[in-house]
Amino acid sequence: ELIGSRREQKLLERSYGKRDQHKRVHISSMNHALFHHLTLFTTAAAMIIQNSSSNGSPNHKLLIGFQAPWNVSFPYSALRLGSAIQIAVEKVNNNPSFLGNYSLDFVYKDTDCNPKESLGGFIHQVWRENVTALFGPVCPEEAEVTGLIASAWHIPMFGFVGQSSKLEDRVMYDSYIKIMPPLNRGSEVLAKTLEFFGWSHVAMIGGGLKTNTWDKVDALWNTVENLLRANFKLTAELKFDTSNPDLLYQNVKYISTVARGKAGVCALICAAMNLMQNSINKTELKQDNTRAFDMTFVIGQKSYEGYEYYDFFKEVFQKLKGHPFWSNLTSESEVSPYSAYLHDAVLLYVMGLKEVLKEGKDPHDGRQLLEKLKNRDKIRFHGASGLVHFDEEGERSMDYSIYDLQRVGGNTMFVPILHFESQKIALLAVLVTFPLIGVVAVLWIGVLMFQKFRLQTRLDDSNWWIINYNDITIIREPSVRAIRLNNKKKIQAGNILSKYTKKTVASLSLIILNLLRKMKEMKHENLVQFFGVCIEPPNICLVTQYCKKGSLKDVFGASDIDLEWMFKLSFAYDIVNGMDFIHHSKLKFHGNLKPSTCLVDSRLQIKLSGFGLWEFKYGGKNKLSLMESPDYKDLYWTAPELLRQVGLPCNGTPKGDIYSFAIIMWELMYNSKGGPYQDINLDPKEIIMQLRIPFQGEPLRPVLCEQLCDEKVNALLRACWSENPDHRPPFASIRRRLRDISPESHANILDNMVDKLEKYANHHEEVVEERTNQLTAEKARADNLLSSMLPKYIADQLMSGKSVEPQSYDMVTIFFSDIVGFTSMCSSSTAMEVVTFLNELYSLFDDIIKMYDVYKVETIGDAYMVASGLPISNGNKHALEICTMALHFLSAIQVFRIPHKPDEILAIRIGIHSGPVVAGVVGTTMPRYCLFGDTVNTASRMESNSLPLRIHISQSTADILIQAGSFELKERGDIEIKGKGVQKTYWLLKKTGFNPNLSSLSSLQGDSLKVQTEVGGTQTSKV
Repeated sequence: ELIGSRREQKLLERSYGKRDQHKRVHISSMNHALFHHLTLFTTAAAMIIQNSSSNGSPNHKLLIGFQAPWNVSFPYSALRLGSAIQIAVEKVNNNPSFLGNYSLDFVYKDTDCNPKESLGGFIHQVWRENVTALFGPVCPEEAEVTGLIASAWHIPMFGFVGQSSKLEDRVMYDSYIKIMPPLNRGSEVLAKTLEFFGWSHVAMIGGGLKTNTWDKVDALWNTVENLLRANFKLTAELKFDTSNPDLLYQNVKYISTVARGKAGVCALICAAMNLMQNSINKTELKQDNTRAFDMTFVIGQKSYEGYEYYDFFKEVFQKLKGHPFWSNLTSESEVSPYSAYLHDAVLLYVMGLKEVLKEGKDPHDGRQLLEKLKNRDKIRFHGASGLVHFDEEGERSMDYSIYDLQRVGGNTMFVPILHFESQKIALLAVLVTFPLIGVVAVLWIGVLMFQKFRLQTRLDDSNWWIINYNDITIIREPSVRAIRLNNKKKIQAGNILSKYTKKTVASLSLIILNLLRKMKEMKHENLVQFFGVCIEPPNICLVTQYCKKGSLKDVFGASDIDLEWMFKLSFAYDIVNGMDFIHHSKLKFHGNLKPSTCLVDSRLQIKLSGFGLWEFKYGGKNKLSLMESPDYKDLYWTAPELLRQVGLPCNGTPKGDIYSFAIIMWELMYNSKGGPYQDINLDPKEIIMQLRIPFQGEPLRPVLCEQLCDEKVNALLRACWSENPDHRPPFASIRRRLRDISPESHANILDNMVDKLEKYANHHEEVVEERTNQLTAEKARADNLLSSMLPKYIADQLMSGKSVEPQSYDMVTIFFSDIVGFTSMCSSSTAMEVVTFLNELYSLFDDIIKMYDVYKVETIGDAYMVASGLPISNGNKHALEICTMALHFLSAIQVFRIPHKPDEILAIRIGIHSGPVVAGVVGTTMPRYCLFGDTVNTASRMESNSLPLRIHISQSTADILIQAGSFELKERGDIEIKGKGVQKTYWLLKKTGFNPNLSSLSSLQGDSLKVQTEVGGTQTSKV
């Protein structure tokens, strides 16, 4: 009977193949005639599907079906939620990253919650309209029947309202996809809550508003009741019609009495906290009524204020009043909360469809689409109902919170006191009683949200925008990164204060209050969210959303970042979408669009800032009058017609915004690092003057190059920065032209983002490696510099983090040298000549000391100090090393030429002494290795009492050299040493077998050079 006649059977075989002809579907609630007509419709529709799918030409317009009752008395009437599908369709069509060259549209069918109407409408939508997916029907009875046909035809059917246990059968309804959380998870949420508080005695009360909700209540009731009976003590149960408030009060009072309690705790489970706030209107929470909620907890879906949640329902309400629904709703509160799920269901469908298109497959092939959607645990996006993601079983995951009724700032509201992550939410209320004293909980049914149909409670406090600066504190706990207000208002992580530092502050006039109201309404995915202002001096500031990636100005200024085409296009689309929203809002224009006001959030999405509140920021004055020293570079993005106005107005115009966008677009496309006019050889003030008054009638603009950028992009830039504002295209037109410009318009920006991020990650790895090499090189240079300042042994100890203690040495040798006639030379030479001379001389000495076991202690003016025997002792070798080095110095001096006096020979005095010293590192900012003791003073006296080109040594040094036997000395005799008395000293003449190689030094021309000597007085002799 189900298959029909032989002819119909053959048609079915042609449509589905013989392997499916033995399938039987048993539906006990439908009679034989209905099955017969169903088969005829199925056969014909299958033929249409087969013919349409065999058509070789691609269909660039895809249709989806939408079924919901028209009657506004239904909480999920099309007149209450229908425009949500419009919003989703427009969003997809306006962004080519979703479906590329394909567009989306929908066809609507009024089913009146009648299974027959739904089934016939679905067959018509498939047969006549060739729809690729069905959204609805919303009533469980309809969904159970139509879902079977959708499964047989492999057409995805999205449920965004209906809750039915039959639809949980994944074998019978394998094409049914839910955007709502499943019923069987509500009990899990409740169990975790009860276990958390340690409660074991519970009572249940529930019901529906109308008869069409009782099936849902029964399903919810059974789901939770089974768990409560298995794990807790259920003390009382009661079902009733909750549409009557008096009856609700009586039943609550009754069940409290039955449960033997005088006070209770109520746990109310809702779809979202916003729904609960809207269901309990603040006007009803008067002093007498709030006592009933003192022990009430609300278990609800976590609020998603950070996304487009609030603004979405305002848009639904506005669009419902237009084509094709022409709804007569009078306020936003009448919009169905299910509209958010309808919107997100369409986006979920599109996410699967774009995967099909990416693989080049037929978008009309339901099998391919269902295959992609079965793996929807990989899909994750932010929708109107919050974060949309699915677990491994294909069920939607939702976070939830527990809310407590508290009095905050004179208002009574529910505030979050506990959060649980990744749990599912049910729609049911449960009464919880304390186990020891028998206190009964008051159970309130979650279906109360249908009484108000409201997703956003309007704030009755007219001072909502005022934030007390003292109430703002930074949460510094490692696990909590947020800014929290002391009065329980919470601003999520990443929302920081953007301080306003202007001296002039506007008075809080009605104009500013109106602007604040407009700013509150400015909620879009490409705009920063506005929270409020602090108006008490000196802490006057705006509180807005924070974007952790900085701004486009930071991106442009990063020398190691070159944006690829996909990122450029994504950023451009984000700016266009945000600006288009502003231009269609009550603000009408941005007025301050520039790279620094295009912020980049953690998802690499542009969020526009810096718009609105002109009177509050500037107090009615113009920008230039507020600038102490105008930064003309900051005016590069201001339209010429605004620059020509006296004083430069603080606000702007829509056409001026388009000009600003063109300049930013140029910077994006040309990878500008230094601004739009970096290649123009003019200072910023001259550039602004030429923008105001074009030179010779030719307006100044950034340079365009066909080799660096596509001509279509250049043409768009020319149009957007046209000198005539009327010739600049609106942002809607710019969006279309961007779609035509992109050679990858069919590609998905979001999907390609991962690939691009991998490339950028690889690029950053190269940058890190390069910077690491640079760091290593710099460290080596720093080590060399430290080694030149300190002995290598001491430097190694310091670099390894060890402390260097002062050390005493029994015997070292110290060398001092001094330039003869240096004072006279300085008086007859320029400072640069003296510095050049000393640099060449000391560089020569530095090269020589590298050959010996010595350490250069320091140079002071023309004095050169060297020591040996420290910091590592070398026995008596220290005197031999120093004296050999001194002979080397004298040999080198003979071939050294003074750069600015080449005809004069240089003469130095040398003094050497051996004895004990104490050495250590002195100072931290500029540490030096210093020597202390009488030995240092004696060595200095040896030098000062020496003669030009002679090496004067003390008795202690001479004793070591005589013992070594390879040095030739000449006794000088007893001389008076200042501070030492009469001492016997020696001249060091030469070392046996020592003949230093001076071939690397400059040769002298001539055999005789003049030398200036100082022996008592000043005299000149030949050497």
